[in-house]
Amino acid sequence: MNKYFIALLAVGLWVLPQSALAQKSKRPEVEKRLFRSAAIDSKIDEVKRLLSGNPKLAWMFENCFPNTLETTVHYRILDGDDDTFVYTGDIHAMWLRDSGAQVWPYVQFANDDDALRHMLRGVILRQWKCLCIDPYANAFNDGPTGGPWQSDRTDMKPELHERKYEIDSACYPIRLAYEYWRVTGDASVFNDVWLKAIASILDVFREQQRKNGRGSYRFLRETDRAFDTVGWDGYGAPVRPVGLIASVFRPSDDATILPFLIPSNFMAVSSLRKAADILTKVNHRVDLARECTALAFEVEQALREHAVVEHPKYGKIYAFEVDGFGNHLLMDDANVPSLLAMGYLGDVPMDDPVYQNTRRFVWSEDNPWFFCGPAGEGIGGPHVGYNMVWPMSIIMKCFTASDDDEIRHCMQLLLSTDAGTGFMHESFHTADATLFTRPWFAWQNTLFGELVLKLIADGKAPLLNTLPMHPQKYDHR
Repeated sequence: MNKYFIALLAVGLWVLPQSALAQKSKRPEVEKRLFRSAAIDSKIDEVKRLLSGNPKLAWMFENCFPNTLETTVHYRILDGDDDTFVYTGDIHAMWLRDSGAQVWPYVQFANDDDALRHMLRGVILRQWKCLCIDPYANAFNDGPTGGPWQSDRTDMKPELHERKYEIDSACYPIRLAYEYWRVTGDASVFNDVWLKAIASILDVFREQQRKNGRGSYRFLRETDRAFDTVGWDGYGAPVRPVGLIASVFRPSDDATILPFLIPSNFMAVSSLRKAADILTKVNHRVDLARECTALAFEVEQALREHAVVEHPKYGKIYAFEVDGFGNHLLMDDANVPSLLAMGYLGDVPMDDPVYQNTRRFVWSEDNPWFFCGPAGEGIGGPHVGYNMVWPMSIIMKCFTASDDDEIRHCMQLLLSTDAGTGFMHESFHTADATLFTRPWFAWQNTLFGELVLKLIADGKAPLLNTLPMHPQKYDHR
């Protein structure tokens, strides 16, 4: 075995032959499924009929869409109320971001399945509790069990799996709860714990504007991975206070280089406005709502002034990170929120010309984390290294595409890079898609299912049925 493959195996890369493909469902046996939903099962049957012209896509949808429900959702009644703990997949901890995104596509079915509605309600209530334990933490244990990162030099607690401060960890719970409320009309999730959680989020966001010094958050880890710890004595690089919110880590759980992470600041603006709507209409807390609205306005104004840069090839584009001193980093990372995903999240209008310019930039070799090879193309990031593409980036490109040829191209990439497993993976190698990381990563599986449902709703079933079931080797530029 050569050094190259030893290195891939060392980071958890799995190697499977394409001959492993079989059109048998990869769902767990019925009695082994952690959660069952009649509404989801019915939708799967419907989609399989609609995609009868493309058996491979139908098979992948059946495997992927219920993956979160059946393998990661742990629903129970705790202290007399709904409680749901959601694994990311092969890591048995609950990330606020991942769990909010994993169950998001099921919200549209909540009124058709009361058990599903209670499960979703349990996720939201659990997320409020997590934010009250520590609004700076990104990932939590199912109780005070400790874990592998308790030696990190930060304010660790046994309830925390990891304490990497990321803006989006506070935004995803608001996004989920707001959509759940919009769809079901159930405002019971906006209880006293919610009020405590949103007050904590406001405190963190204001502290991390860094108007009064570096703030209380600090993170250091003994590691040989530069992006897994934080420079500048654990506080991150200096910033000039301009109204933006610092994020010490990215959604990838990698440390930022310049702390004002632009896509996460856009998500903060959207989330604060959703929170203000809830606080006004449900809690009648006009005081807290005004605080959210004022902070959202301040961050939005700062984004207008500091987030846009002039690129010699693409014109005005959004930077990935800035520091308020005029320095900026031009790139994109695959993890959501990303620059590419801002249209999907609704944080910028899809027809925003700066976003469209940015979208062209990030899907090009002018983005240092865009990779292209015989197996496919897409965006990766430092988390898994060179030439590793995250299917999440291809999914985001497809979500934000308006052209049928672009949709077709993205879907063919997704169909041809599953390594015959019928699932999405964290990343695949551009030279060979059978070299991949994380065989069980529920967020990307469910996200793929969400994409298929969106395309069908947009009238794209005929396009999906004409995709080649066994795409040829990708012809990269």
